[in-house]
Amino acid sequence: MAPPNRPSTHHDNPTRRSLLAGVAALGALGATGCSRVATASTTDGGDLLDRLRAAGVVRLGIAGEIPFGYIDTDGHLTGEAPELAKVIFKRLGVDEVQPVPTEFGSLIPGLNAQQFDVVAAGMYVTPERCAQVLFADPEYQMLDSFVVRKGNPKGLRDYRDVVEKKAKFATGTGYAQIQHAVAAGYEESDILIVPDQVAGLNAVEAGRADVFAGTAVASRDAVKRSRKAEATRPFAPVVDGKPRADGGAFAFRLPETRLRDAFNTELHRLRRSGELARVLRPFGFTKAEMTDLTAKELCGG
Repeated sequence: MAPPNRPSTHHDNPTRRSLLAGVAALGALGATGCSRVATASTTDGGDLLDRLRAAGVVRLGIAGEIPFGYIDTDGHLTGEAPELAKVIFKRLGVDEVQPVPTEFGSLIPGLNAQQFDVVAAGMYVTPERCAQVLFADPEYQMLDSFVVRKGNPKGLRDYRDVVEKKAKFATGTGYAQIQHAVAAGYEESDILIVPDQVAGLNAVEAGRADVFAGTAVASRDAVKRSRKAEATRPFAPVVDGKPRADGGAFAFRLPETRLRDAFNTELHRLRRSGELARVLRPFGFTKAEMTDLTAKELCGG
């Protein structure tokens, strides 16, 4: 996917630059109050959970992307992943969450370089990523959607339409939609890569792209205040000949199976009780986005 360097044209909508600046400020303040937690785990299953409990704080790698993890207009860390992290880590005995901002494409390298303890950015679980990090089970499933000009003049409803109509296609840095378009026959070298959905909306409004592909939730949010663009009906991309629903999840370093398993236990309890849906609902997630998908399924295991 599912992560704005240039300012938005809508002044009441925070840009990625302002989001990251706010997160950086919060991170700097938080760093003064706690010691660095992450070091290489040497025990079977990892000992990060024990060290997080002792420190009382967990550092979240986020990418400043609405609705997944961002700083709101009041300067508060929020988004579906940070809000879920607050609930689950409190249950695990870790009371404080501290944001660490980075670009979406730097989340996995930053995690493995121990710049933060967990990726909390609604990251899609893919086999390629599963070789680099350890995923929890998804907290949501997601279909794709396009941002197009009002009225959808080119009639773009899925990736086949984009290819057949030779539309100018854009998506975000590190987004799974790159692979979805390539699977449909779009040349990867022809894709316009932009930082996120806000920059994608700007590209469509300015005519630099006919379509920007992102998650259904992010696309709906991006066009809320636009007079020039709209979001298409959500659809399942076809990958390896089959419709695919992606799942977004928290990511941990590969050795940290104890932390991942403890996180999964609480996640499944929240799902069964209905609290998971209540946590995600304010960020545009509906019953359609709830899922029983597992990381093992999405990793290809």
